[in-house]
Amino acid sequence: MARKLKSDKPLFLATMALLFSSLVMVYSASAAIAMDRFSQPYYFLFRQMMWALLGGCLLALVMRIDYRLLRKPFIVLAILSVTFLMLIAVLFGPPINGTRRWFGIAGFGIQPSEFAKIAVIIFTAAILEHRMDRLNELSYSLLPIGLVTGGIAGLVLLGPDFSTAFTMFVIVGAIVFSAGLSYRYLIGLALVSIPTIYFVIATSDYRRRRFLGFLDPWADPLGDGYQIMQSLIAVGTGGLFGKGLMGGVQKLFYLPEPHTDFIYAVIAEETGLVGATLVLLCFVMIVWRGLRVTLRAPDRFGAFVAIGITTMIASQAFMNISVVLSLMPTTGLPLPFLSSGGSSLLVSSVAMGILLNISQHASVET
Repeated sequence: MARKLKSDKPLFLATMALLFSSLVMVYSASAAIAMDRFSQPYYFLFRQMMWALLGGCLLALVMRIDYRLLRKPFIVLAILSVTFLMLIAVLFGPPINGTRRWFGIAGFGIQPSEFAKIAVIIFTAAILEHRMDRLNELSYSLLPIGLVTGGIAGLVLLGPDFSTAFTMFVIVGAIVFSAGLSYRYLIGLALVSIPTIYFVIATSDYRRRRFLGFLDPWADPLGDGYQIMQSLIAVGTGGLFGKGLMGGVQKLFYLPEPHTDFIYAVIAEETGLVGATLVLLCFVMIVWRGLRVTLRAPDRFGAFVAIGITTMIASQAFMNISVVLSLMPTTGLPLPFLSSGGSSLLVSSVAMGILLNISQHASVET
């Protein structure tokens, strides 16, 4: 008798908890700004509700489509082709806030670099499924992965969007490491990465200023250190139980764009250590169950896709929360599921749909 396919319930519930929490927190964080800019306190809430509904529908749809279809060569090629076309096309569009990262479609912004993360994961998993036995042969396995990842990350970097490009390398690094990459390559990559990151930061004025602001935000409290300081004030004044929903102060034109990259600061101020910890536990649950799905995946492709998706969610959450707590320089990465914004929410939802589908096929044994 065929085994009935069941999704990982804790993984699904943790995802839904974050998705529904985003509606509450985006409204709380954005109502004052929306009223000031658009005379509509529900402006960002309605947009987030639309994206959340679409994301939930995509998650439900994708988790019912066999993930193994994604490893077919023509599908991998189609995903890569569309990704490259979008990343190239967006560079010729008009700049938005000094960058070229978004397409404007019917008043909504679509960020191709977010979708590129899924493309990189699927391509890397498809290559390694057949070539991991000769993983340490540079030209056979690592070269095609490096060329495609480098090409996509390079286009993203032209946006400019250093944090997303860096995240792609972290994701691919986690996948190839799990496949058994030799330590000598990892050490070599680390030695090359350090001067590369330094060069990228040193040759960009805004990145250099962000880094210096991170090292000493009090040196320029009204300039480069302003956002970090306001974030720390929000987190610090939240206490154990917070000031209550809608009771936060820093979102009232002190903390810039509190509903996007710094929404975790609003969560900490309004729900306190308890609420901030519960959000963190949801991400811990996703990481734990994602790793569990990786270990129980029925094939190599499923395992590599699962570890890639888990790393994508974990690395973005870690970096975003670290920025809010002033443990890292400001990156511009959204907090998965919670930050206001359509592209990130849609990609995270699709990714979790794929992960949940893999969990349906996972073996019962550990």
